Amino acid sequence: MARLHTDGTFARRLAERFEGPVKLEFHLAPPLFAERDPATGHLKKRSYGPSMRHALGVLARLRFLRGTVLDPFGHTAERKRERALIEEYRMLIEGLLPALTATNHDAAVALAKLPERIRGYGHIKDASLAAARVEQEKLLAAFRSAPPPHAIAAE
Repeated sequence: MARLHTDGTFARRLAERFEGPVKLEFHLAPPLFAERDPATGHLKKRSYGPSMRHALGVLARLRFLRGTVLDPFGHTAERKRERALIEEYRMLIEGLLPALTATNHDAAVALAKLPERIRGYGHIKDASLAAARVEQEKLLAAFRSAPPPHAIAAE
């Protein structure tokens, strides 16, 4: 997100759409600093003024730290879960390939596209992940129960 707001494109689009000075306000829940809502357990967003663009610029320049031991956000539970999901996806696809046929191809493609549905941050991402997991189970059942290609040809 930091790069999207600091590479100049965002500022140009704002200038194209609005005349005069624009005051930006960012509503964020930084994982290392945000408080949790006691009722829901979700991180609470706070409002940050235009000076946040400077902080976002610093984060954008520190992108080279992403994925390293020095990544300030890499040790959060959410980032650890994201890395685990990548490995889980790789194993899923590798497990599908030996059994892939013309009759279960559509289910395999739908399974491969499931990560596109996992969006957002925090509890929003958790909800989309839960929905994707439910859909994954349905698609895996469809993949496994597809008739063998020779059975279709015999009909």
